[in-house]
Amino acid sequence: MKTMPLASPHTYRNALRGILSKTVILSGLIAAIYSVQASEVSDISKLMRNGQYADALVKTDAVLAKHPRDAQMRFVKGLILAEQNKSAEAIAIFSKLTEDFPDLPEPYNNLAVLYAANGQYDKARTTLDMAIRTNPTYATALENLGDIYAKLASQAYDKALQIDPGSNVPQPKLTLVRTLSGNITGGTIPKLASANTANSKPSTPATPAVVPTPTPAPETKPKPEPKPEPAAPVEKPKPAEKPVEKPTPKPAEKPVEKPVEKPVDKPAEKPAEKPSKADKAAEKADKAAAKAAESAREEKDKTAVLAAVNNWAKAWSDLDVKSYLAAYGNDFQTPKGESRKEWADERRARIEEKGHITVKVEAPQIAIKNDTATVRFRQIYNSNRLTVNSRKTLILTKQGNKWLIKQERSGG
Repeated sequence: MKTMPLASPHTYRNALRGILSKTVILSGLIAAIYSVQASEVSDISKLMRNGQYADALVKTDAVLAKHPRDAQMRFVKGLILAEQNKSAEAIAIFSKLTEDFPDLPEPYNNLAVLYAANGQYDKARTTLDMAIRTNPTYATALENLGDIYAKLASQAYDKALQIDPGSNVPQPKLTLVRTLSGNITGGTIPKLASANTANSKPSTPATPAVVPTPTPAPETKPKPEPKPEPAAPVEKPKPAEKPVEKPTPKPAEKPVEKPVEKPVDKPAEKPAEKPSKADKAAEKADKAAAKAAESAREEKDKTAVLAAVNNWAKAWSDLDVKSYLAAYGNDFQTPKGESRKEWADERRARIEEKGHITVKVEAPQIAIKNDTATVRFRQIYNSNRLTVNSRKTLILTKQGNKWLIKQERSGG
């Protein structure tokens, strides 16, 4: 299905740069064409490529005068008005298209682009949701929705900083949201108050008082008794016996107590700071952006896997053996355990002997885990010798930028 990208309007280029990478396309609108001649479409497209929007608008209006409900011409008119910086008129055109053709995702996508260019990101998000509802595998709208969520996250950071300028909103995360790269997992690391006291010196324990050793009391010597005056010669009395003094007991020395060391008090850790309103808003915005980005990546992979399966079926239908065999990886598990060369030779012979082959893939269901995709679908095979309508399962692995078949089996 061919697509026709539209260059962003001059006044919107700065607003959209880095926000919406893929903007508007014309895929899917061919089914809504009524009776517009191919030559008229070609002339208008040529004028637009040359920047002659006024002349292109005149021709478009002339066609719409004959076919007022022609979806393609109304869509082209919206593109021309956008290029002429007539945003309000372009929005009116695409809005009416969404009402008249609600199953077409492209008008929703372009309407969202114009809303985003005017800073109306909530309206752009709602409109892209509508585009994805009409076509859940519409990769352009999914990628644009991821960018819208990223822009809303950036606005949430700015608002958070205005509410609480002193909050610890991590500046690198804010920058990453604006550039759509780096860590987007969200969350903040609360700071511990002990971090501020980690370098402080521990308090010096107080020196305990030493109990002095008591000094023993000195010994007391008794005074000598006075000698009696000599009297008449009498019998000399015996001198009185000197009393034996009991030694004064020496007081027992108190053992010197060792000072008990006082344990050094560790600085008490303050409880983690509660996240502020700004932190909560930033974390919520991060989660929303991460979820949208993950969803966009998953849908992008599913689109690539489905394209690989359709290309495989097309090569088979076109009897293009080289492209058919190239759809299988080097690690392909052959059904009977034969060598890759034996299997390839057999497949080449069976395909080339057919007069014609058509292979259709219907109702595909895709499940992806890491770099492995499982695709279950109904295969409708028709050749000049055989017609088979059966279930088939293909297991593909991502090798570089390609999804290649690793296993092929019949049944769901």
